[in-house]
Amino acid sequence: MKNRKVVLVGDGAVGSTFAYSLIQSVKTVEELVIVDLNKERSQGDAMDLQDVTPLTADIDIHIGDYQDAADAAIVVITAGVPRRPGETRIDLVNKNVKILRSIVEPIVESGFKGIFVVSANPVDILTTLTQKISGFPRERVIGTGTFLDKARLNVILGDHFGFKPSEIDALVLGEHGDTSFVNFDEARVNGRPLKDQVDLTPEVKNQIETEVRQRGGKIIGTKGATFYGVAYGLSTICRAILENNYKMMVISAPLSGQYGIKDLYLGTPAVINSSGIAQVIQTHLSPEEHEKMKRSAEQMQAVIDGVSSMDE
Repeated sequence: MKNRKVVLVGDGAVGSTFAYSLIQSVKTVEELVIVDLNKERSQGDAMDLQDVTPLTADIDIHIGDYQDAADAAIVVITAGVPRRPGETRIDLVNKNVKILRSIVEPIVESGFKGIFVVSANPVDILTTLTQKISGFPRERVIGTGTFLDKARLNVILGDHFGFKPSEIDALVLGEHGDTSFVNFDEARVNGRPLKDQVDLTPEVKNQIETEVRQRGGKIIGTKGATFYGVAYGLSTICRAILENNYKMMVISAPLSGQYGIKDLYLGTPAVINSSGIAQVIQTHLSPEEHEKMKRSAEQMQAVIDGVSSMDE
């Protein structure tokens, strides 16, 4: 990929942490443009990040607007509002869909031909809608999906059973949210099936899945937001695109018949390269896990259908 320009839309906790992670871990970035409504703050962030470049790589970092996406390789969207107490998911979606439209439409109008990477929540729904609003090929729209959930699962499994998180290969699939689930049957530790090494009773499985879903809320309850994990995931996706390294990750990927689901982005393994999503991988599921994936898709589709009907 000749173009090494990244545009970041949204300079909040996730966006600014992503920018810091990007310039440290992706040496091939040549230009980073920060777009945010709060231009004073984003100007300060750009200057602060510039001070890192003598220690990492020569990167042109500055603030800009949607027109800067015209020749960008990647647009990363972190802008959005968080869910408030008492709000339903449809309330949150409708707020963020309005924001999403105000971002995606002018970026497309700029002539942008690159890849959208979305982390704003609810990420699976907003990634699906980014593709619909933009009209881009599905492989050129990527969501962070359950990348973060997988990392949290590794930490929790390590705490439960005494493994090092880096020794664990286990997936969280489906929605990044309330209907996510763990692919226990395929989980491995040091290459051996997890189920052969520990007693995975239904109660233990349920406890672990609950802890994975609730971990983000616990972090938010203590510090107000989560951003390190998802920011690292975003920079990893960008690196895979810019360096064309065929990285397999669990992301929010477009399903076109996998698991019996079509026209929806959900958390599943996929391979990322300079074209975006090079391959969507259907992993083996038990009958129970297959039903969980189906239920996750049904709930996501119901919310999307609700948004569509409100726009009519």
